[in-house]
Amino acid sequence: DGQVAEGKGPINRAAYFIHHPILMARPDAVSAAHVHTPWGTPFSAEVRPIEPISQESCVFFEDHAIFDDEEVQIQDTDGGKRIAAAMGSHRAVILRNHGLLTATDRVQETVGLFVELERVAEVHMKARHAKPISAEAARYAKEDLTSFGPGRVVFASLVARHIDDPAVVLD
Repeated sequence: DGQVAEGKGPINRAAYFIHHPILMARPDAVSAAHVHTPWGTPFSAEVRPIEPISQESCVFFEDHAIFDDEEVQIQDTDGGKRIAAAMGSHRAVILRNHGLLTATDRVQETVGLFVELERVAEVHMKARHAKPISAEAARYAKEDLTSFGPGRVVFASLVARHIDDPAVVLD
């Protein structure tokens, strides 16, 4: 309900307005990740889909949506409901002029996929005239790359590089 459950301090109301409706609409999802990033934000301003132009982008092939709405400052849960509706059952959504968002069934997967999606946005912004691979090759790569939870693999790699005791964040 938007109240602090443990500890003290204010909540990020905009985050609540976005994340709560998504998690209510997606019983399969336990977490959502959204941060304003150096590549995701400018990529989202182009309001274009992810194309299969790199190995990493194949992870999101046919598994992302675009929230094409001018409300970039979400003021209530109605805005979050519109984002949830646009996202549908996809693991990722590009929020027009706002950035990237992922949601999945595990926190590690959600965070790892978000980091990977940021990398995909970077590749799209740098490789302005890339030649996409075929849908058939993208689907094959996606099936292989997602078989072990691509976000979890990225998350574990990040933890191993940046956390002294990985046991504190990995199950």
